[in-house]
Amino acid sequence: MNRFLRLFRFGNGIMGILGVIIGAFIAVGFDIGEHAVNLIIASAVVMIFMAGGNSLNDYVDREIDRTAHPDRPLPAGEIEPKTALIVGISGLAIASVLSIATMSALVISSVVMAAALMISYELFLKQRGFIGNITIAVLTGMIFLFGGAVVDNIEGNFVIAAMAALVSIGREIAKDIQDMSSDEGRRTLPMMIGVRNASIVAAVFFILGPVLSIWPVIDRMFGWLYCIVFIANAIFIYSAFIIFRRADISQKMAKIAMFIALIAFVLGVIRWT
Repeated sequence: MNRFLRLFRFGNGIMGILGVIIGAFIAVGFDIGEHAVNLIIASAVVMIFMAGGNSLNDYVDREIDRTAHPDRPLPAGEIEPKTALIVGISGLAIASVLSIATMSALVISSVVMAAALMISYELFLKQRGFIGNITIAVLTGMIFLFGGAVVDNIEGNFVIAAMAALVSIGREIAKDIQDMSSDEGRRTLPMMIGVRNASIVAAVFFILGPVLSIWPVIDRMFGWLYCIVFIANAIFIYSAFIIFRRADISQKMAKIAMFIALIAFVLGVIRWT
């Protein structure tokens, strides 16, 4: 694969676009077609934003990646660190400017806020453990709020955004446990409070997500197909238990559960519509 596509982590950009489209669909259902132009602009914004964010990440982590990810373009010597830094900052700036084309103050402010969070995370918050985990979780949840903002309706997206943020905190902690041996120079949560205590914190967040997912059922926000979310909930709960023995499996299973939860939200809207 091309070195820059690997730097950008192109697949993550595609997933980001999918998250925005899902967020928009949850917000307005089959009326999504009326917002096609803004969705196209938003998809470009997300792709460019994530390319910039991943480039900045690789620049900041270039020394750690010599051990943890030696096949990435910077530690492999395929791209100069200065180039990655320029691409990273430029990507976030271009995404912010491009968002103006949507003519939506909510969209523009969301992108600028996300860019500020991303830069703060990479330069300051990543090394501060739990606050870094929370920052990434907020950015994850913002994808679905952004999708709603693109179609001028974020009210119905707060539940999925909050659920995604909660379980993302658990997954980020699980990843920190998994990467302890290579996280030199960082003070991650498991380094500060120990693996077992960090596992307990992660398990709590893995369970809080499923608890929150019950609200749309009580409030009758979606159709009965939304109940597929209980399959995701079962996997999240499994992740909460397995993290005490295998953090690597826990975070992978949580990722699968997040995908199933997205399907549940989409099918719930289809049935309701």
